[in-house]
Amino acid sequence: MWLGPEGVLVANALWVTERANPFFVLQRRRGHGKGGGLTGLLVGTLDVVLDSSARVAPYRILHQTQDSQVYWTVACGSSRKEITKHWEWLENNLLQTLSIFDNEEDITTFVKGKIHGIIAEENKNLQPQGDEDPGKFKEAELKMRKQFGMPEGEKLVNYYSCSYWKGRVPRQGWLYLTVNHLCFYSFLLGKEVSLVVQWVDVTRLEKNATLLFPESIRVDTRDQELFFSMFLNIGETFKLMEQLANLAMRQLLDSEGFLEDKALPRPIRPHKNISALKRDLDARAKNECYRATFRLPKDERLDGHTGCTLWTPFNKLHIPGQMFISNNYICFASKEEDACRLIIPLREVTIVEKADSSSVLPSPLSISTKSKMTFLFANLKDRDFLVQRISDFLQKTPSKQSGGSIGDMKASIVDPARESLPAPQEALDLPTSPSSPLSCPLSFSAQEVPTASQGLLKVFQRNSPMEDLGAKGAKERMKEESWNIHFFEYGRGMCMYRTAKTRELVLKGIPESLRGELWLLFSGAWNEMVTHPGYYAELVEKSTGKYSLATEEIERDLHRSMPEHPAFQNELGIAALRRVLTAYAFRNPTIGYCQAMNIVTSVLLLYGSEEEAFWLLVALCERMLPDYYNTRVVGALVDQGIFEELTRDILPQLSEKMQDLGVISSISLSWFLTLFLSVMPFESAVVIVDCFFYEGIRVVLQVALAVLDANMEQLLDCSDEGEAMTVLGRYLDNVVNKQSVSPPIPHLHALLTSGDEPPAEVDIFDLLKVSYEKFSSLRANDIEQMRFKQRLKVIQSLEDTAKRSVVRAIPGDIGFSIEELEDLYMVFKAKHLASQYWGGSRTAAVHRDPSLPYLEQYRIDGSQFRELFTSLIPWACGSHTSVLAGRMFRLLDQNKDSLINFKEFVTGMSSMYHGDLTEKLKALYKLHLPPALIPEEAESALEATHYFTEDSSSEVPTEALPQEQQEGSGSKDAQEKRGTGCSCAGVRAKRRRGPALLTIDTTFECGPRRKRLRKRPLRTFPR
Repeated sequence: MWLGPEGVLVANALWVTERANPFFVLQRRRGHGKGGGLTGLLVGTLDVVLDSSARVAPYRILHQTQDSQVYWTVACGSSRKEITKHWEWLENNLLQTLSIFDNEEDITTFVKGKIHGIIAEENKNLQPQGDEDPGKFKEAELKMRKQFGMPEGEKLVNYYSCSYWKGRVPRQGWLYLTVNHLCFYSFLLGKEVSLVVQWVDVTRLEKNATLLFPESIRVDTRDQELFFSMFLNIGETFKLMEQLANLAMRQLLDSEGFLEDKALPRPIRPHKNISALKRDLDARAKNECYRATFRLPKDERLDGHTGCTLWTPFNKLHIPGQMFISNNYICFASKEEDACRLIIPLREVTIVEKADSSSVLPSPLSISTKSKMTFLFANLKDRDFLVQRISDFLQKTPSKQSGGSIGDMKASIVDPARESLPAPQEALDLPTSPSSPLSCPLSFSAQEVPTASQGLLKVFQRNSPMEDLGAKGAKERMKEESWNIHFFEYGRGMCMYRTAKTRELVLKGIPESLRGELWLLFSGAWNEMVTHPGYYAELVEKSTGKYSLATEEIERDLHRSMPEHPAFQNELGIAALRRVLTAYAFRNPTIGYCQAMNIVTSVLLLYGSEEEAFWLLVALCERMLPDYYNTRVVGALVDQGIFEELTRDILPQLSEKMQDLGVISSISLSWFLTLFLSVMPFESAVVIVDCFFYEGIRVVLQVALAVLDANMEQLLDCSDEGEAMTVLGRYLDNVVNKQSVSPPIPHLHALLTSGDEPPAEVDIFDLLKVSYEKFSSLRANDIEQMRFKQRLKVIQSLEDTAKRSVVRAIPGDIGFSIEELEDLYMVFKAKHLASQYWGGSRTAAVHRDPSLPYLEQYRIDGSQFRELFTSLIPWACGSHTSVLAGRMFRLLDQNKDSLINFKEFVTGMSSMYHGDLTEKLKALYKLHLPPALIPEEAESALEATHYFTEDSSSEVPTEALPQEQQEGSGSKDAQEKRGTGCSCAGVRAKRRRGPALLTIDTTFECGPRRKRLRKRPLRTFPR
């Protein structure tokens, strides 16, 4: 590459001159290329160990004049070919011009100006479309591609100096982290180490510290264990490696490749060593954390956050924390975990006011909402900029959204020193909470049904007064009164202050009259429901009458969904459940329908309308329980792995026993998939669902650990898996809710008993209390870290299962051994994944469907097959390799969809590797006949068939001839009876200039007989 001229005083230190003329010198750095001795080894090692900004390219060109002691660098190159190109350009374009000058200073000035002009022109032509990466980073990316042979499509995310431990010896070098690969290069005293690992092959990634490897990162694949240490910032490196490995696992799970975020704003002051991709990944991580913390929709993007204080009227304090601003929300989280959390949708904001600053309350900002709540923030570092950002987002807030509004309100920005600035839109009122009288949902069909406006529990439950329920009724009224007091002090709806007091009330039980409302708020489903009016009704209309595999499975499971509950013993409840499940399958065909969704959805329908149940199901499947309900229940398996890991850490003695019995994997999957609804009495399990919507998966793990802990003594005495499952089943069957005001519902889960003693009852609130007292040390961040670790293990285990299934599906007579088939499968899979890395528009990448059978999931197109054919073919085909590859692909592609699966690929490879000579010749012969031939080639082949004599032409198998040649020909059996049947033929053709003459030398083998036709020229035919 051309360089801006820089002065060099000592030109020959550590450099060897290879070419020279009166004005320029081409030099090679010692330690590169052949020779160099000890000095070369030291220089080469130094170049690798030094930081990228200090390293130099192995070749350079200097400008010199005869009397000057100063040299000027004008170009450098990482290869001899690159530097030679620059040298030849200088000789051809500048030498003759420079010889005209008399003054050496004029020569140097001219050369500098010319080089600067070339650089400016190149930069103009190579202007990037998006964010421009720093120059040093581009240099490192270029070196990475050349060092490891990566194509242009492989993007470097970041690179780090570190040591790779090879045995007990550390090799200092550079770790390059790309979107799809982990690469390492080291050159130390003549010893070169080069590693390339695909992220999709990583089975374990963890940060640990041992005596041998102090504070290192361990990367495991199926074949090797790699250790890297001596990082400048090991935390940043490991976090980035986690993100890239997660992207790779997502690619294996649902075929989603990495797509760069083009809408990412450019930084005001770009960092010199951070690439656009690194910023993109950092922004993604922050967005995911932000959405998970405040249960926001999946498309919400964090704009920024700042430190501040929030005035909390319920305890008259200014609570320090962080304010977060995104497209549609203003959120606050206190530094102390449970002190306060707040979510303010911008659709609710009416006034944003900058109040007067004081020593007690510096830089205050007041935000008022439609629900007559005012929130006071203070200690804001850049209040004016913050207000401007909020104003910009308010202007973009949709101006019209249905929801039963009764009037218009203007959102405005108020500054005490200026007039109020009304926002340009006049937003219609949206309901502020699910309990609002304005929030009556619209009918989803022309024919109104009860479930369109209320939950099934209200439809089927007898409205008996609370006085008739005695102590239970009094307890329920106390709960309702406690919540009403909480609403008065902390607010009601989405803008409610969420504190430790809120958690206490949830743990004491949510009243049945408020359960649906609070589920919607705590899960975040209310935000999506109110911003998508009519969406559910539209889905129901579109999905009605549509048939698919999902609808078939739904129909099969409808009558298995809480059949003991009166609401699902008639067509009204069944029809509502059918509409919700079918609408979701239509919304998200990737998930479609999975067993256990019917049980969860039936409970949601009891406490909410169909539309509310639908949006709660969306929150569960897509945010709160990610990947739980796909075809392979990966999310549930991941959390089951976390449960086993926690059991090992917290209950080690019991864990060892349970592993011996193989119980945990058998019992816990249903616990997670149905949130205990299928294994515990309904009125008890629904209390766990209350806590789940507020706390997330953490509470399910805590309760599961508490169940094992409560039964530890009995489980340790168990002798087999059946006995252990009986113990746990009896325990869960007898977890009761003595405060429930609903009529008791028979629990159809088999009541497992042993012995004559009736099992002791366990109160669900006591179980929850114990779970929080003993296992509350779990944190959301810890769970996410464990999820990453288990996700690697689960997905790679599923990939190994898929490989074994595919290999078993290959016929035994294919010729390859099991080990060879597994190796071929890995090569085939890698080629398919490459289409997702660097060719997102390719057919194979577009058509991958994880729901297909394993054999059909990975397929390759013609160009990918050509690459594999070239590298694996045992025949030396020379320049005809690509032609034969194309013909072989067309021959294998029997369904003509321009894709072949692994079975078809192995069949083609087997025909070339295995079988006797006759079979191989037969395979080669088929490549010269349709369908392997394209129409143009088939026409020439038809001309060639006229060469044969009448006897020999009949020896060609009729099924190998074109259709028009089969008419009137005898059957193959008849030919074999005449003794003229033939199994193979080899053809060699040569075309000459002028009138085309085709010379053919054919050999037919028919058992022991062998017949050779003499060479003879064919008649001429048009070119």
